Amino acid sequence: MANRFMLNETSYHGHGAIQNIVPEIEARGFKKVLVCSDPDLVKFGVTAKVTDLLDAAKIPYELYSNIKPNPTIENVQSGVAACKKAKADVIVAIGGGSSMDTSKAIGIIMTNPEFADVRSLEGVAPTKKPCLPIIAVATTAGTAAEVTINYVITDVEKKRKFVCVDVHDMPIIAIVDPDMMATMPKGLTASTGMDALTHAIEGYITRGAWEMSDMFHIKAIELIGKNLRGAVANDPDGREGMALGQYIAGMGFSNVGLGIDHAMAHTLSAYYDVPHGVACAMLLPISMEFSQDVTGTKFRDIAKALGVAGTENMTEKEYRAAAINAVKKLSQDVGIPTKCEKILASDLDNLAKDALNDACYPGNPKEATKEEVIAMFKKLM
Repeated sequence: MANRFMLNETSYHGHGAIQNIVPEIEARGFKKVLVCSDPDLVKFGVTAKVTDLLDAAKIPYELYSNIKPNPTIENVQSGVAACKKAKADVIVAIGGGSSMDTSKAIGIIMTNPEFADVRSLEGVAPTKKPCLPIIAVATTAGTAAEVTINYVITDVEKKRKFVCVDVHDMPIIAIVDPDMMATMPKGLTASTGMDALTHAIEGYITRGAWEMSDMFHIKAIELIGKNLRGAVANDPDGREGMALGQYIAGMGFSNVGLGIDHAMAHTLSAYYDVPHGVACAMLLPISMEFSQDVTGTKFRDIAKALGVAGTENMTEKEYRAAAINAVKKLSQDVGIPTKCEKILASDLDNLAKDALNDACYPGNPKEATKEEVIAMFKKLM
């Protein structure tokens, strides 16, 4: 069986990367832009860093910002209506996972209108046409949505998140400019950074992992371990290192899948509106402890990439503990909580059922029973 690997057509990295947006739009002959960005980025002038470039080049656009942190079916459907009204032929998505996930769903429905209910996109979506072209401009260092074929939508009515995996939703261009991330507050920098670390670690141990994805994930773990603390302190080098690290993690996990951490994190967010990165970070050491006995020597590699010395002389038990402890220490250093007081004992059964039905769960290297998932959730209480 052949291994497939998908990446953007083009990506730009480094300070000033946004300057390439207008030349790309002009070179590709796009006539009207739908700018998708969340209300806070509009409010604090981050979106304007891009729309000012469009204004200067006299490129017409419409702004759509009805996007929640955990984007909903309604956000997608109203975005499709806005895109049709604007008669846009390209989407510029500015933000983190929420803006980009919404843009992917909008873009897919624009070219595959039979999926307008949004729910039918869950899982491996059987769409037939590439989405409306997307230029994805990252403002957070974590989701890597600019380079993945995944997106997550919240079904408010059913109180659940669902994952969509679609080879037709990959942004054609990714813009990874650390200057666009400089205004991220400490808490968001920490949570999105730990989300990126979760991508890298889960991607490294997932069932679908192979040599090419391993190469990306180990480098991502190394970069995140070196740079996340600095990024939280708003150090420019830390910001740039995290921008690259999270993108590299996305290059890997988008192609091989994730695991039980993300399955449980999606459920926590859907039930209690816990920020996705925080949920992933709280669960990461717990999920690592659960899966460690089927990971071979990979935890030695993880510990070494996170800067643990002497791993070559450690026993299996020691290097696995060292990897988990290094994750706990990094999470603690950047201010991630260890408990989720919102979890209700009465919800545990349904939380576990929903996690086991999540599209990310099958990638986990170790199968879990409902009782084992409940036990993991209890560790957060």
